[in-house]
Amino acid sequence: MDKKIYLNNLYDYYSLLFTEKQREYFEAYYFDDLSLGEIAENSNVSRNAVHGQIKIVEEKLEFYESTLHLYEKAEKIRHLIENAPSDIKKQLEELI
Repeated sequence: MDKKIYLNNLYDYYSLLFTEKQREYFEAYYFDDLSLGEIAENSNVSRNAVHGQIKIVEEKLEFYESTLHLYEKAEKIRHLIENAPSDIKKQLEELI
């Protein structure tokens, strides 16, 4: 899986664990496709500051997932639902 997609998926699960600035930088970089320089200029900080915060978020996302496995478990559940008989599939989808 593409690392960008993977990090975006992890961010869906763990984003509330980051500061407002970390979320702002990560979202600008990964969702809005802004360069580090553009983010730095918009936020009146150095490019290195933005880069550092994005790297921290990336590392923490991978740490949280390696510890909690929320994304991995959700993918396993989705796979089980896809392969479940239709009557059970409907019941599981209602629970989710």
